Amino acid sequence: MKYVLVTGGVVSGLGKGVTASSIGLILNACGLRVTSIKIDPYLNTDAGTMSPFEHGEVFVLDDGGEVDLDLGNYERFLDIKLIRDNNITTGKIYQSVIDKERRGDYLGKTVQVVPHITDAIQEWIERVAMIPVDGKDGPADVCVIELGGTVGDIESMPFIEALGQFSYRVGSGNFCLIHVSLVPVLNVVGEQKTKPTQHSVRGLRSLGLTPNILACRSTTELDENVKGKLSQFCHVPAENIITLYDVSNIWHVPLLLKDQKAHEAILKVLNLLGVAGEPALGEWTSRAELCDMLHEPVRIAMVGKYTGLSDSYLSVLKALLHASVACHRKLIVDWVAASDLEDATAKENPDVYNTAWNLLKGADAVLVPGGFGDRGVQGKIVAANYARENRIPFLGICLGMQIAVIEFARSVLGLQDANSTEFDPNTQNPCVVFMPEGSKTHMGGTMRLGSRRTYFQVTDCKSAKLYGNRSFIDERHRHRYEVNPDMVEQLEKAGLSFTGKDESGLRMEIIELPNHPYFIGVQFHPEFKSRPGRPSALFLGLIAAATGQLDAVLKKGVTKTSVMSNGTSVIKAHKCGNANKTAYGSLDAIYSNGNGMHF
Repeated sequence: MKYVLVTGGVVSGLGKGVTASSIGLILNACGLRVTSIKIDPYLNTDAGTMSPFEHGEVFVLDDGGEVDLDLGNYERFLDIKLIRDNNITTGKIYQSVIDKERRGDYLGKTVQVVPHITDAIQEWIERVAMIPVDGKDGPADVCVIELGGTVGDIESMPFIEALGQFSYRVGSGNFCLIHVSLVPVLNVVGEQKTKPTQHSVRGLRSLGLTPNILACRSTTELDENVKGKLSQFCHVPAENIITLYDVSNIWHVPLLLKDQKAHEAILKVLNLLGVAGEPALGEWTSRAELCDMLHEPVRIAMVGKYTGLSDSYLSVLKALLHASVACHRKLIVDWVAASDLEDATAKENPDVYNTAWNLLKGADAVLVPGGFGDRGVQGKIVAANYARENRIPFLGICLGMQIAVIEFARSVLGLQDANSTEFDPNTQNPCVVFMPEGSKTHMGGTMRLGSRRTYFQVTDCKSAKLYGNRSFIDERHRHRYEVNPDMVEQLEKAGLSFTGKDESGLRMEIIELPNHPYFIGVQFHPEFKSRPGRPSALFLGLIAAATGQLDAVLKKGVTKTSVMSNGTSVIKAHKCGNANKTAYGSLDAIYSNGNGMHF
């Protein structure tokens, strides 16, 4: 097994996750099998109880693991299925060591950070690296490990020590360290400054790790004299210094690595030059270039609670992007804070209220993503009402489906107090109720999590056709409330169709309005399994409905759209223009109201 470690320095948010994903992709394109591990130094056992404002979205895996959003990047770039153990946290490591101590496994020894914690980290890495994640038998060839945080963080110290020991133990030909650092350009002097990277590398070396390759984040390509200076002071060959400069979208990052022959540098360090071939990235290149060329917009109103941080809905944004590119449209997301649509905001801040409603009314489609808590729920309900009554394409995910049911019960059935027991425990018409197997005392890991099967109840419906007319699908879940099965018959008689249910037939998974152009709600999270070139069926349906292409998509039963090497797609192309390049890792004009996406 070969190991590639990606660390970061100077500041957080440089894009280690996308860099690690791109490294994995380019090695995979060279013919190597790749797996990934993300190390998060926080004490939480997993990401499940953290606010999206704190750490971005919680990404859910097939096995129910609630993990860091970077594992979503790994899955999307490499098209793999990871497990919860591919995300290592300080909490998991200490918990495993404490469990061993309680069992007496250490035979009376004093349990310490070195060697017990550091050994546990190394053992975990070696064990998980051997688990296949690409659907093939046997272990992968290379494991890409990303260490979260920055060099010098006190939380990272045990991991740095463990990885230093690990690199020595596995040998230099089996371990490659790539350090992602910042080379800023100060406006005052207008030149690229190397000192932050010098200090970062010096700190890394003082902790026992020496980088083989430097990946330098900068607004522009590094000057040759800057590379020479970094090489001299950081003890890294100039040909092993890569510039990750600003590009129009993150799909260009693997192409940056390829153009600068980063794969050759990595393969040389790992003694794989004679084993791996040249990276085959034709389809990936076509997709990245196509994305830049699109100019005809599709506007999606994202009505949510965490609109202040786009990473809170990262997988939803990616799924929208995948579908938009497949439909040859330029994605524009209008962020609408759900609470801004409510009557209380109209009284307190009418300008904010009017702006929110103008965005909603100007959108081609409305999407209400998942969430927790009662803040903004009424705003989501009125957004669903607007989409239903005005026949605007609508997709509700998890809580988004639940509020669509509540809105239907209130508006169509006339049950004005219809609600979820999450928001009103005493409601006389509980449309949404707490799941009987859930826990009200413990938050972490107690929801209905991971891949669960949904059986279609109706064959002649949009969702079934979008999924290729299969009898069942497997999608990932994360919820503790569900539609009340006792109210299903009443809702169905009024015209709401429950087209997908679980194996028991009592748990509602998909709702549709048959006479609406596109009104679908799902209890699961389809965004987690969307891939570049293979968009989620329901997101594809939403964008297709918003752009007048839904009938063509439904006739074909499209479940996979791939950009071919000549840049064409299964969906008819539209005339394209050139898009201006903007900040690294963001997409030109994606966010009409000023929010950007982290690299």
